[in-house]
Amino acid sequence: MANKTSNSLDLYAKVEDLLGVKEAAPSLYAHYLLFLNTIDLNSLLDVGCGSGDFLRQMQSALGIKEIMGIDLSPLMVSKTAGQGIPSQCINLCDLSGKYDVITAVFDMLNYLDKEALKHFLICVNEHLNEGGYFLCDINTLYGFENVAVGSYIVDDEERFLTVDSDFEAGEYSSEFTLFEKEGKGLNECFTKSQETIKQYYHEIDEIITLSGLEFVSSDDVSLYEMEEADKLFVVLQKR
Repeated sequence: MANKTSNSLDLYAKVEDLLGVKEAAPSLYAHYLLFLNTIDLNSLLDVGCGSGDFLRQMQSALGIKEIMGIDLSPLMVSKTAGQGIPSQCINLCDLSGKYDVITAVFDMLNYLDKEALKHFLICVNEHLNEGGYFLCDINTLYGFENVAVGSYIVDDEERFLTVDSDFEAGEYSSEFTLFEKEGKGLNECFTKSQETIKQYYHEIDEIITLSGLEFVSSDDVSLYEMEEADKLFVVLQKR
């Protein structure tokens, strides 16, 4: 369903800490926490849970009775499980059970093309309790055109990563090239991994229509101190 292959998922998992995600995350998580503080909930499912940091922080702040994280990357699921958080490597549509809240954090929806997005949102609706909420954030057009494009290079002595990105006709393409150090001394060498990861621009009205959920609210999010918002935080409800 997602447009990351298993290889690209594993590569992304290896380098997520080099991409500034953890530094930007608290500002984004605050939007989720502020809304969750206003409702009563007993269960929360995070789709694309990554390393589990979001679920850990929400559980710590809110004491939610039931939390679950799912991700298509076995490496990410193992990181979430390592934090003591229930998690599964499974597609949302194959999961059983319903939840009061479902979240898709850090532009998870942008990794789905139009057809995959439609299928995913139908499954979101099916896995929400009546009156339940779907919370997500999506990249704005400004975010794609002015924040995400270009080249990015980082070296932490053990890994050397380059990311070359372009955005055209609503499609964002990033080529990840990673060199990982292996061995020591005379046996030291670098192994190369390379994958292309795509994202897609989606309008909020499209998400509302495809999900069959009711619009509740949206907020502009600026994670990188740019002139305009690079993300949009969206709240929908199942009536």
